[in-house]
Amino acid sequence: MIGFGGLDSAFKQEDLKNSIERLKKQQIINQLKITEQKVKAHETAHKVAGGDLTGPVRYKYTKGPDGKLYITGGEVPIRIKEGKTPEETIQIARKIRKAALAPSDPSAQDRAVASKASILEMKARIELSKYQDESSYKKGSYLSIFV
Repeated sequence: MIGFGGLDSAFKQEDLKNSIERLKKQQIINQLKITEQKVKAHETAHKVAGGDLTGPVRYKYTKGPDGKLYITGGEVPIRIKEGKTPEETIQIARKIRKAALAPSDPSAQDRAVASKASILEMKARIELSKYQDESSYKKGSYLSIFV
């Protein structure tokens, strides 16, 4: 037979278990909220820096223990394209790199996009250099020496 002390103790243990469960759920929810804020800030940085070269932000969601959806991942597509001229391509490449590295904590994917933008810029600079060399050749900017 359970005495009053035993029954009271059982209720206290059940309350303690419920309190621990509530605390665990709240801890998970708090972590999901923090993650959501970080992801939003990260993707917004890409979007703002990339401007017209970016597409719509797409988020990934996780259902929390409270039944609500929390943002836990995301992406912003960035168009890597060449301009009509080498100068325009250089400007585009710089903007792409800036957008890729805009967040305070760029991911491996972000760094890969920045690297592609650097390569695009380098190719455009080579093209521009070739064009400038050809232009100076055609304009006759040689030094002629007569003896």
